[in-house]
Amino acid sequence: MADKYKVPETHPDFKLNKRYFSNAELYQVAYSFIKEGEPFEERIGSFILDWIKPGSTIEVQTSGSTGTPKKIRIKKEYMINSALATSKFFDLPEKTTALMCLPADFIAGKMMLVRAMVLGWHLDLVPPSSNPLDQVFKRYDFCAMTPFQLDNSIGRLHLIQKLIVGGGAVSPRLQKMVRGLETKVFETYGMTETVTHIAAKRINPKKKKKQPRPFKVLPNINISQDERGCLVIKAPKLADEPIITNDIVEILTYKKFIWKGRIDNMINSGGIKLFPEEIERKLEKIIDQRLFVTSMPDDALGEKLVLFVESDFSEEILSDLQERISKLKSLDKYEVPKKIYLIEKFEETPNGKIHRENTVKSKVD
Repeated sequence: MADKYKVPETHPDFKLNKRYFSNAELYQVAYSFIKEGEPFEERIGSFILDWIKPGSTIEVQTSGSTGTPKKIRIKKEYMINSALATSKFFDLPEKTTALMCLPADFIAGKMMLVRAMVLGWHLDLVPPSSNPLDQVFKRYDFCAMTPFQLDNSIGRLHLIQKLIVGGGAVSPRLQKMVRGLETKVFETYGMTETVTHIAAKRINPKKKKKQPRPFKVLPNINISQDERGCLVIKAPKLADEPIITNDIVEILTYKKFIWKGRIDNMINSGGIKLFPEEIERKLEKIIDQRLFVTSMPDDALGEKLVLFVESDFSEEILSDLQERISKLKSLDKYEVPKKIYLIEKFEETPNGKIHRENTVKSKVD
């Protein structure tokens, strides 16, 4: 039987690049994007056509958060539910002005379009780039960026009222840079399988706290842990089945959790369990360059902790790093790297995350 599901008509307040569009009119826009648009507009056009045409699902490429990157199909109904939850959680009603600076290849970009069409936002498009606000000269209520884009946009962030940051952890250095800004900046937690974020936390709150701030879950989300201590997400409005993640968490309440790291990155060094992401957060307070910690085989310990820093090599830099690390009080003695590698350029995944495994393989004999 043919899948005849039809998405609802676009919200009457929906605007794209300052113009109102119905579903029928969006067809024409999508076709012109595909035929005559820039490459980023072609992808937007393809998604809009997929969205409007009869059929209950959309094909989406996962980023690999819960395993090997793959193509999956997500129900359009779940994408609508996700948009409604975002609107409620962040208080983003109809006529919200929003800027889309993410590619429509991945779920984050697709969902910006869905939110605008479903919620009645006024959405403007700019080419996805590392400096998305460079050619922007008006203020927006809402925007979504990657940490890399945020890093390059600090000087113009006053143009955005609320910003969500996803696709990678926000480093302590970045958190320090947004402190005191008027823009409300939120780090999000989520993945393709949960139709983007299911939790968020403000990273530049007015009130400062010594303890790490927890993620707070969006409406209609239930969280628990499995026997490994990893997060299990029950989101009946977003997914058919509970989603079992590889993220080790500490659950504080039924609505709040602290993310500790990924179980597949966990290191067992001489019987001590080490979480690279926790160690990285401590090291990022004293090291400005991109970095990550991982393990290498060791005869005595089984696995030894090593640190990779994106930097040109010099003995001076190396000894300076070793000295600073030795003075870092928050670092447990087991969390001190046994060796430091300076790497000129890290390998990256297609969506800009550090590819740890390939970096280690390509740079270390």
